[in-house]
Amino acid sequence: MTKSEESYKACVSRLMQADSLRMGCLEAVRALELPEGYIGAGFLRNAIWDYLHNKPSPTPLNDIDVIYFSKTTPKQEDKALQARLSNAMPNVNWQVKNQAHMHTKHNHEPYSSCEHAISYWVERETCVAVRLTDNDQIDVLAPFGLNASFAKTISLSPLFKRPEVMHKRVEEKGWLALWPKLQLVT
Repeated sequence: MTKSEESYKACVSRLMQADSLRMGCLEAVRALELPEGYIGAGFLRNAIWDYLHNKPSPTPLNDIDVIYFSKTTPKQEDKALQARLSNAMPNVNWQVKNQAHMHTKHNHEPYSSCEHAISYWVERETCVAVRLTDNDQIDVLAPFGLNASFAKTISLSPLFKRPEVMHKRVEEKGWLALWPKLQLVT
């Protein structure tokens, strides 16, 4: 791991620990003891972008994307896990997806792990996830590293081959208005 990657991970840890909502979410997911249980996408991406824009308070999250990886857990278990999280934190819009099943939705070969699965998400900056370990450390999952996340860019994941989807997401989600220092890299 490079020195910059280590410093990015340390920054992520500080960002998570300073945000009571995010820490509560991480604790709730840890309590489920999911195999490879992480919270991904905007949960971390937005926190980094808020930090880079010196926002005094976090940008509200539309949902909390919980991912895990279990080949033996039936697909319908996601709803039961979502309900358990909703009971623990009812003011959060939880979305739970077992990444062992998600390849069928996206017409890929089966994924081998959460890291493999999120490497197919649209933007490189969205291909990130975090979890709270048993010893209260923040574990970061970033198949392409965190450099792009801290570079104030929005760029296509190397494994996602449809730039028009990224452009549509950027426009629909209003990312360039919410975080005006970001640059779209195509």
